[in-house]
Amino acid sequence: MIRVLLCDDHALIRRGVRDTLVDAGDIEVVGEVGDYGGLREWQRGGQAVDVLLLDINLPGRSGLDVLHVLKEQGGGPRCLVVSMYPEEQYAIRCLRAGAFGYVNKGGDPQELVTAVRMVAQGRKYVTPQIAQMLVENLSTPEPEQAHQKLSDRELQTLVLIASGRRLSDIAEELLLSPKTVSVYRARVLEKLGLSNNSELTVYAIRQGLVDG
Repeated sequence: MIRVLLCDDHALIRRGVRDTLVDAGDIEVVGEVGDYGGLREWQRGGQAVDVLLLDINLPGRSGLDVLHVLKEQGGGPRCLVVSMYPEEQYAIRCLRAGAFGYVNKGGDPQELVTAVRMVAQGRKYVTPQIAQMLVENLSTPEPEQAHQKLSDRELQTLVLIASGRRLSDIAEELLLSPKTVSVYRARVLEKLGLSNNSELTVYAIRQGLVDG
């Protein structure tokens, strides 16, 4: 039996994922947490899991932050990122941070089951779209886009601002001070050569980081 832990801040999403996995017959969801704090509590309990299903957009530490922490700690569960963000936005970044796979929440439920089984075996899971991206990058490397040079937190700030969120809302969601979020915003504008939030939003839409 494959033992799975869910880490997502939306209870309804966790319920849907749980139902999908339990119906597979060979997968057991042994726990659910809503953020990194909950994940740490679970780890202290010492209950082992085979696969951690991890969302990117978590309160406080993002899923990308969690991937980096787990990679540094070593010996943790294999992570499968299940996110609403399209593959081209975060998949490669997550794989580089230590994820064993990346699945979009809007995809086929059977794809999630297949991904969990592969990751539990210690194998990487990528969708055909991600595989194509990797092949194209190997055969004809493209110049690095400006936003690919952003840190994980800077990219997260960029996406949230471009989605219309106020700095105070972003600070509350990420458990940061408004001043810290303003610093991230300033770094993003500088690295992208932009002047204001309007230009930042246009950039994000053109690059497919948010919906137009």
